[in-house]
Amino acid sequence: MVGGLGTYAVLVPMGWAYAGTAPHRFSVQNVPETPVALVLGAGIWGQNPSRLLARRLDLAAELYRTGKVKVVLVSGDNRFDDYDEPTVMRAYLERKGVPERKVVRDFAGLDTWDSCARAKRIFGVTRLTVVTQAFHLPRAVALCRGAGIQAWGVGDDSMGGNLTGPTVNGYLREPLAMLKATGNLVFHPDPALLGRTENGVGEALTSP
Repeated sequence: MVGGLGTYAVLVPMGWAYAGTAPHRFSVQNVPETPVALVLGAGIWGQNPSRLLARRLDLAAELYRTGKVKVVLVSGDNRFDDYDEPTVMRAYLERKGVPERKVVRDFAGLDTWDSCARAKRIFGVTRLTVVTQAFHLPRAVALCRGAGIQAWGVGDDSMGGNLTGPTVNGYLREPLAMLKATGNLVFHPDPALLGRTENGVGEALTSP
């Protein structure tokens, strides 16, 4: 019985996230236009994004090229001198044709909640499209909307080829990750790092 209750406790938040965010998850072609795409970090290898992160950045570049967004906010980890996710993400987007002035870096996106909360509280974003893998998208959309942002989401399938293993692992981890996310949605904790507000997104939106 205890095992059954535990399973129920894990799966209910996951089911809620999938059902509750279904109206807000779209393909690149069908997602509503928003001012900003928020790309969540997913690891780097030296000066290159991980394969999962590269797929996210490819989607963000497509959103920019097709006029679905005007600015890309890249949010990731930069706690160590030799590890700078946002700068690697920006460089990759530049290679994909997104102008540097249209990419804003958030150096303190330590997890999904922090990235969403900082987008609102530090960068002043009120409407965005969050970009991640499909297995992560319901949680990401739920957290961004819970942070007070009108958020829609675009997810990379990533199933197949040399990403099947990481994608399956991602799906397996999501139910437990959603338990933590439920706590974020209930208690709205401060991000690990806050600091003063930044006007980088606003400047990027008004730049030619």
